[in-house]
Amino acid sequence: MTAPEPRYWIDTVSLDHVETAVRGGFTQSDHGANTRLRNMAAGDHMVFYSPRTSLQGGTPVQQFTALGVVTGTESYQAVVSDDFRPWRLDVEYEESTPADAKPLVPLLSFVTDKQHWGMPFRRGLFTIPAADFAVIADAMGARVGR
Repeated sequence: MTAPEPRYWIDTVSLDHVETAVRGGFTQSDHGANTRLRNMAAGDHMVFYSPRTSLQGGTPVQQFTALGVVTGTESYQAVVSDDFRPWRLDVEYEESTPADAKPLVPLLSFVTDKQHWGMPFRRGLFTIPAADFAVIADAMGARVGR
């Protein structure tokens, strides 16, 4: 039996949360819910898009800020505080450099309305074609997913 083909994901997350995820070697989505996170599998590739520096306000970033490969086989619940226990999945992050999103828009097939290019990112966690992931990874100077 052969392993399934990896999928490629974008997760829209503020920069401060991306930095926490990279330090901890995990991803979480949908404000800690396990709904779409459980659709990811070990071997899938992901990239973070950060619209702002922080969730509440913050300054605009509009960059792809980190990428890696899902290594976890099952999501798990972390205890952050008594009232916040987000679901997470382990990720091995690749060394990369943030890349501005706007110059890549003409090259990304999942952005169908180039004038309103930020709209797809409002979905949070979503899949993209492998070719789009490769464009982003190249712009970030990463080798993952190739």
